[in-house]
Amino acid sequence: MEPDLELGRRCFAEANWRDAYAALAGAAQDAADLELFAETAYMLGLDDEYVSALERAHRAHLRVGAPARALRCAFWIGHSWLFRGQIAPAEGWFARARRLLERERHDVAERGYVLITDMLGHLMSGETEEAAAVAAEIVEVGERFGDDDLVALGMMEQGHALVRLGRLPDGLRLIDETMVAVTSGELSPIVAGIVYCNTISFCREVYQLRRVKEWTAALTRWCARQPNMVAHKGVCLVHRAEVMTLGGAWDDALVELGRVSEELTRGALNQLARGDAAYHEAEVRRLRGEFALAEEAYRRASSLGREPQPGHALLLLAQGRSAAAAAMVRRVVAETSRGLPRAALLPAYVEIMLVAGDLDAAAGACRELGEIAEQQDNDAIHAVSSQANGALALALGDPRLALSESRRAWQAWHQIEAPYNAARCRVLIARACSQLGDDDSSALELHAALETFTALGARPDVEALAPDHGSRHGLSDREIDVLRLVATGRSNREIAATLFLSEHTVARHLQNIFGKLGVSSRTAAGAFAHEHHLA
Repeated sequence: MEPDLELGRRCFAEANWRDAYAALAGAAQDAADLELFAETAYMLGLDDEYVSALERAHRAHLRVGAPARALRCAFWIGHSWLFRGQIAPAEGWFARARRLLERERHDVAERGYVLITDMLGHLMSGETEEAAAVAAEIVEVGERFGDDDLVALGMMEQGHALVRLGRLPDGLRLIDETMVAVTSGELSPIVAGIVYCNTISFCREVYQLRRVKEWTAALTRWCARQPNMVAHKGVCLVHRAEVMTLGGAWDDALVELGRVSEELTRGALNQLARGDAAYHEAEVRRLRGEFALAEEAYRRASSLGREPQPGHALLLLAQGRSAAAAAMVRRVVAETSRGLPRAALLPAYVEIMLVAGDLDAAAGACRELGEIAEQQDNDAIHAVSSQANGALALALGDPRLALSESRRAWQAWHQIEAPYNAARCRVLIARACSQLGDDDSSALELHAALETFTALGARPDVEALAPDHGSRHGLSDREIDVLRLVATGRSNREIAATLFLSEHTVARHLQNIFGKLGVSSRTAAGAFAHEHHLA
């Protein structure tokens, strides 16, 4: 396609990024057209060309005496470098934007973009209240000057900050209002993509799963209207796969995740998406019992800069390497600040600590989850907290508490339409019913869970509920007999009397059991038996 400014502008307005890029390349000379060309390069994932075109636009604005417009270009250049982890050039361009603002004699909308740099500084320093205050100021500047992009960016970050501070209704109201702006087409393409992706990631972080589904559906529609858009497509595919995984469509999720690696290699956003895609692929593989493929995908995620936790630790647990899993999850939890950042880690931490026999650590994590659930009041985080409490109560020998907590968790996951999570809660309910002597109800719950696991293709869970087809973890029939009695709290003398063995033989069986299960205490062996349905 020959360079053609009018055609390029028309294609830009139609979000036809490929043709807009071809038409504007070489034709764009003045500052406004160079900005259009820069945006087309961004949307096609051409980050270096995006920055180069913005630098040319920045200089062109300065030549014609338009420092405010030059300031905007400087901000977006700095933003691009910051996003790619290049702090020095980012700070340099932000400093230039601030210097240009100081030359302005009157208040201008561009002050809001300099305020964004202040807000980012507060966020990176963990100063949430200060970030919320600056975000509110950004919204005020944007509203005063009629800058929809500024309003949306400020409102988004103010909403996120308020949620983190526990002011849930106020924060969610701002997040929902931001969605109105982005879905109604009020925002520029770059800002629209930023708002979509940042908001979905944030809602996932705080377990606002209904909003994750709604925003992901809106993002999918936005991407579909731009078939040759590259920049935000990988993030969209990952979010779609997360929703599919939660809803039990695991095969479809793997297809979406595969597209990220095969189709999308350009742009900083897609590089991040590739790491996330590898991690989520590993999660699906782990749930399906494809452990070798899961291990490879976790390693790929790590090489792409994505922390493969807590999934990798849960994989080690599923492979019977409980000590290694415990060391791994303890390390990552210790490195993560308390509160919301640990919410995604604590459920796995509880599961692993129960198997490792560290009931005090599991109880502490359950308390912390409860505190987070109280602050972040929504069905999903309450489900996570109740499910962990149910598992802990079983390990502590309190089946009545286990039953009430597990039923509460099951109801929440069922309403969220998360079948795998709901089925795992039904297993906890069955175990509680069994300990209460209600074997018929226990059998019904186990049958329902087994049906769900079979339909999903969750092979490890199917094998755990179908002993004839499952793993015995290398234990003999007599060792399983001993383990079951250990799990009930019997002493060696009591086990010997029950099984008509000598205490010496029971002790030898216990040593063999410890070695095969990778545990070092009776408590850990009993917890392993409960966790793997051997008791």
